[in-house]
Amino acid sequence: MDDKTQARSSMVQRIEAALMDDIAVGALAPGERLDEVTLTERFGVSRTPVREALGRLTAQGILVPGEKRGVRVASYTREELSQIFETMHEIEAACARMAAQRLTLLVRGEIRAAQDRCVAAAQKGDLQAYMRANEAFHMAIYRATGNTYMAELASDFRRRTGPFRAKKFATKADLVASAENHEALIAGIFSEDSKAAVDGMREHMTASFLQTLALN
Repeated sequence: MDDKTQARSSMVQRIEAALMDDIAVGALAPGERLDEVTLTERFGVSRTPVREALGRLTAQGILVPGEKRGVRVASYTREELSQIFETMHEIEAACARMAAQRLTLLVRGEIRAAQDRCVAAAQKGDLQAYMRANEAFHMAIYRATGNTYMAELASDFRRRTGPFRAKKFATKADLVASAENHEALIAGIFSEDSKAAVDGMREHMTASFLQTLALN
């Protein structure tokens, strides 16, 4: 791969990662149209890498074709969203179990640091900062499984549901309550007791699911 091709590939990956992050934290809403011109201005690139990044996200089902060759953030019916969360519920529980079994001092530090950022963002009432910190918190748990495939699968479902989950945080109090809810989950994982970890994650995900479904 020559330098020019490598540079373009790197740019495509950067755009793709940025858009996935926007979707995961709810900065882009379900059904929202992505405009190529706006994106080229945002990233300071030509349309080619933007189109490649959009194409890759469309192939993953994160974006869907829209009118006039455009693309939109994927949206789901209540039934589809319910099925997605049911699957996500089981994957997250498995991640918590594996994390508890394979806990290390480094992992403990990563999870606690991510939680500290959640608390700080919640106390400021900063939704976008909280959503990003919350993603980092769950990603730390996924990495703690020591299983790359499980982590990737869990991450994919979390990105897809980001715009829907963001709706449940209407006030600063919602953010604070969510951050506080993490503590029981952390306690379960840090206990290194598989059942406690699974029970904590199931409780956490059930509350999130019910709130999210009620708003979509």
